[in-house]
Amino acid sequence: MIRILDGGMGRELLRMGAPFKQPEWSALALIEAPEYVRAAHDAFVRAGADVVTTNSYAVVPFHIGEERFAQQGVALADRAGRLAREAAAAAGEARAVKVAGSLPPVFGSYRPDLFDAEKAAPLLDALVQGLTPHVDLWLGETLSSIDEARAARRALGDDVRPLWLSFTLDDSGDVQAIVEGRERARLRSGETVEAAVEAALELGAQAFLFNCSQAEIMRAAVVEARDVRERNGAALELGVYANAFEPERESMAANDGLSKLRADLEPQGYAEFARSWAQAGASLIGGCCGIGPEHIERLASVVRDGAMA
Repeated sequence: MIRILDGGMGRELLRMGAPFKQPEWSALALIEAPEYVRAAHDAFVRAGADVVTTNSYAVVPFHIGEERFAQQGVALADRAGRLAREAAAAAGEARAVKVAGSLPPVFGSYRPDLFDAEKAAPLLDALVQGLTPHVDLWLGETLSSIDEARAARRALGDDVRPLWLSFTLDDSGDVQAIVEGRERARLRSGETVEAAVEAALELGAQAFLFNCSQAEIMRAAVVEARDVRERNGAALELGVYANAFEPERESMAANDGLSKLRADLEPQGYAEFARSWAQAGASLIGGCCGIGPEHIERLASVVRDGAMA
């Protein structure tokens, strides 16, 4: 069974006209106009998402500042969880929409070099505290290194709810070489997909995903993850939610501006990539930055509801 995830919250808030700027990113609407966050969740649920992710990705000092996080971090995480739960509940009993609690990279996306486990612990603890009453599962997402995944697991303590770990892949080099099998996909830390899967199994994760990387790179990574899973005889769901960014060979610092979006990843174009991920073994499929409700609606039709041929 394929389950459909939601899309990118930040770009959807921007499209809707919500308060939105750097450095706060998607947290600004949570702070100033939470009704937009609820409306975005509702849009993804109407489109067919089986899982909605809390808008807690930017609720970290990197985005909202040290002082605001110290004063409001737990409360904002609680608000993010509550809004997602309300949207999931509004779907009614006929659709069991789940809420995933987002545990982001706390020192900035794509920056494994900045990670400090000791400093990360209290930040993740605050997010877990705020989100705990509202979520069905935990999603460590856009993880650039295995150490970031280990930190997320530690922050959850003895929480028994499912843990999903989603890694971002290095797509700054020769993506075509990875597509053609001449090179292997790697995390942004340089660590291998094999090592990441082995770590996920060690940490007791129920799902292993890739997100916030180019659509082209994902299938090869899913195939490798599937092979590692099967070699271990493990029950581990696989998933993908790619971004729609134009390829950038020079990395943009996370708070420097908005990356341009690709014109070719309209809903049907994205759904064709998603079809290949499902055929490779992914059973959790959604979208990251730039993927909106219209994409999710198409995914629900093409990928989940039987049009896989």
